[in-house]
Amino acid sequence: MPSADHEDHEHDDEHHVEHDDDHEHDHRHRRGPLGMLIALVRPHSHGGPTADRALETTSEGMRAVFVSLGGLAATATLELVVSLLTGSVALLADTIHNFADALTALPLALAFRMGRRAPTRRYTYGFGRAEDLAGISIVVVMAASTVIAAYEAIRHVVHVPTLHGTIWVGVAGAVGFAGNELVAAYRVRVGRKIGSAALVADGLHARSDGVASLAVVAGAAAVGAGAPRADPVVALVITGAIAVVLFGAVRGVYRRLMDSVDPALVDQVERVLRGSPGIDDVRDVRIRWVGHDLRAEVTVVSDSRLSLIDAHAIATEAHHRLLHDVPRLAEAVIHTDPDVHHTGDQHDTLAHHFPDRPKP
Repeated sequence: MPSADHEDHEHDDEHHVEHDDDHEHDHRHRRGPLGMLIALVRPHSHGGPTADRALETTSEGMRAVFVSLGGLAATATLELVVSLLTGSVALLADTIHNFADALTALPLALAFRMGRRAPTRRYTYGFGRAEDLAGISIVVVMAASTVIAAYEAIRHVVHVPTLHGTIWVGVAGAVGFAGNELVAAYRVRVGRKIGSAALVADGLHARSDGVASLAVVAGAAAVGAGAPRADPVVALVITGAIAVVLFGAVRGVYRRLMDSVDPALVDQVERVLRGSPGIDDVRDVRIRWVGHDLRAEVTVVSDSRLSLIDAHAIATEAHHRLLHDVPRLAEAVIHTDPDVHHTGDQHDTLAHHFPDRPKP
């Protein structure tokens, strides 16, 4: 049974969307490039509770994207200027990663915007998985920037450049660390709050860049102490660290694309269902992420002597409990099977379509 809107009992959401009544009820659509930019940064809603929830998560996600974009762009610009003036390849590698991280705001913003579109007869689950595509683009950007940084590092290990102004390199590295860590913490916090794997992956990318910036500071100190090869060697170390984080990001995006969820979440759904009145057993639980929300499909067993109305009431109560007790669950489809001890297996006519499915 599909879920009805349940705005009155939104669960696990600590944030509330702010409405401007004039904008909400009597807004004007701006046209042209300015209108497109305003719509991208400040999307508006045309619907009821479901649209409001989409607006709520989208607005917070968009805010995180653009605030972090500004912070990373400023940090990367400072590092770029210092790297060109001093000839530091380690700082250049850090700058490449920072610019790449800032650029990932574009696909994320588009994904957040696209995810608010209503389902259609072709895209019946809606467009929430646009963020998974954005996650792929983030991974690609991370991989490309890592390859470029590795190439520059190896080239300068062979041909050691002269480094000027090690103090400025160290200062730029420290600023890079502070900027990246602030952005990373913000992105990861918001991403986990609204259920965005892509935003979390982007936050982890920024955190890895922050660690890399600390390595730049260490390299500058080593060069100042008389080890000129320390700068390109640090660049290689940075590249290796980014590669490790890249692997984690790839794994996270892969799991989301493959509909992976935490097994503890399945245990929780089963526990809630088994504690719901009238349910004798739980046979099958399937859960997937669609955008920021979870969708579940479950099969339960109830007494075969129940009337259709009573069986429906039992499933509805179970659905209601799931919506209250499972964070970020937006919808559950509950199929009720009768107890085979009284009726026999009602699925015998389907058995030849599912030869590998175990019998209850």
